[in-house]
Amino acid sequence: MLLTVLGCSGSIPGPGAAASGYLLEADGFTLVLEFGNGVLGRFQQERPLFSMDALVLSHLHPDHCIDVSSLYVARKYHPAPPSGRLPVYAPSEAHSRFAAAYAPSAAERASLDLTDVFDFHPLGSPVHIGPFTVESAVVAHPCEAYGFRISCGGVTLAYTGDSGPCAALDELAAGADVLLAEASWTHAPDRVADLHLSGLQAGELAARVGVGRLLVTHVPPWTSRAAVLAEARSVFEGPCELVVEGGRYEVGETA
Repeated sequence: MLLTVLGCSGSIPGPGAAASGYLLEADGFTLVLEFGNGVLGRFQQERPLFSMDALVLSHLHPDHCIDVSSLYVARKYHPAPPSGRLPVYAPSEAHSRFAAAYAPSAAERASLDLTDVFDFHPLGSPVHIGPFTVESAVVAHPCEAYGFRISCGGVTLAYTGDSGPCAALDELAAGADVLLAEASWTHAPDRVADLHLSGLQAGELAARVGVGRLLVTHVPPWTSRAAVLAEARSVFEGPCELVVEGGRYEVGETA
């Protein structure tokens, strides 16, 4: 399983950097995980515009999904559009969320049917998407939000999405070859609960559940990447690094 980082800036795009977006490939199948600000442009630098086979979204905050509006335009109005609808696995309000993001008026939204382009599927139960088995569970975030455990060919990637520490993350990440964990800030007692992980908490999660490798992502432009990484490494003794936009990571291989 190959992971390519399309964007990893936390909460907002950074200077010349896209927000959350990840490309997973195996057996010729292309699965995109998250589609935040700037990710559609980055995807086209990596692969042809219509080459994705499915899209999975952890939650509906803009930094994880807003480029879906542009993807709709591309698939709807391109002179040589793709055949068939794109499967989109997302939280329950995805259709209304993307309709509101695309159409500025109630009148336009009333006549807008995104299902001519997207085939929406709910999260919460294990699903087979191409060669991937995707398990999802609700995590600790202010909206309907999910973490994932994605398996293929005997290897497993766990992804926290955006979440504070919770039992669901431990279950999803247990024994995973790679944990892709957000860490939006350094550790402090006054951090808002049930929102994000600190670098320390990401490292503690990796150590507690015995993952093979920790990849840290979603660090906002105003947070010290070096400080977040140092926190994670202080408690997790295995391979640990910050992902970078454009970076490629083999799931199942040691660093």
